[in-house]
Amino acid sequence: MWFSNLYIYRFTKPFAFSAKQVDNRLLKNEFQACSSLQASSYGWVPPLGRHGEQFIHEANGNILVCARKEEKILPAAVIRDIVNDKVAEIEENQARQVRRKERETMRDEVMLDLLPKAFSRSNLTFAYICPHDNLLVVNASSAKKSEELLNQLRSSLGTLPVVAPVMKTSPAAIMTRWLDKNKAPTNFIIGDECELRDANDEGGIIRCKHQDLTADEIQSHLSAGKQVVKLSITWGDCLSCLISEDLSIKRLRFSDEILEQSNEVEAADVVARFDAEFSIMTLELAQFIPSLLEAFGGEDDTAYHAAD
Repeated sequence: MWFSNLYIYRFTKPFAFSAKQVDNRLLKNEFQACSSLQASSYGWVPPLGRHGEQFIHEANGNILVCARKEEKILPAAVIRDIVNDKVAEIEENQARQVRRKERETMRDEVMLDLLPKAFSRSNLTFAYICPHDNLLVVNASSAKKSEELLNQLRSSLGTLPVVAPVMKTSPAAIMTRWLDKNKAPTNFIIGDECELRDANDEGGIIRCKHQDLTADEIQSHLSAGKQVVKLSITWGDCLSCLISEDLSIKRLRFSDEILEQSNEVEAADVVARFDAEFSIMTLELAQFIPSLLEAFGGEDDTAYHAAD
């Protein structure tokens, strides 16, 4: 149970539900597999999978939830080819042109015909609520997947007053300053990967991997006005990651020392192992996230009051 990506959200009001209440609400929106004519399905499953029945897992006051999404696989190229064949047949046999609206109707009919025969794929998205710190953390590979979980959680609970952290200073400006001066805040070490972008919307993008970011060529790009929009960092002896200008975190990796802590815990079964890993991970993130937000100049608390 180790998150590899983070989308961080701040509650603008204290979280008002107990773990039991969350479990009851999620149960009412339990995941149901796609029907034969359903293109996708989204709902909640127990975080422990077949090893658990509750729709939450709680440790150290943190509430873990898990959403499952199932989608039918309908390749666009296959649908397009079938529609094109039907259009060609009509135009040839009836000597008329197929208009856009008729083509769209035909496409919908093809999809309905293919849905019962289509394979499906599913994926899980985990998130945890930390009422003590007024945080919600989603382990998602994209903003879209994170928003899907937020929308489902908001629908299940009836309310979810969260926003992405509002910072006093632009994170891109902060990271640019770090790289320009080759100096990050205490406990942060600049890595060997970054993405630079011109300030104007149509500007170029430079991506660097496994590079010495103190090299003259990097500094010349900064002098030319490019900003750092992604930067890899290491935080203490605990973790490394790639930070984006929206403060989303990708490729999160916990250090061997942290992983060994979980291995040293005597876990009698899968559930105990899961609980140990979740507890250790959330304890580390409870220290990392405030440190990260402070390193980026702190949050603008007045923005949260305005959102109330």
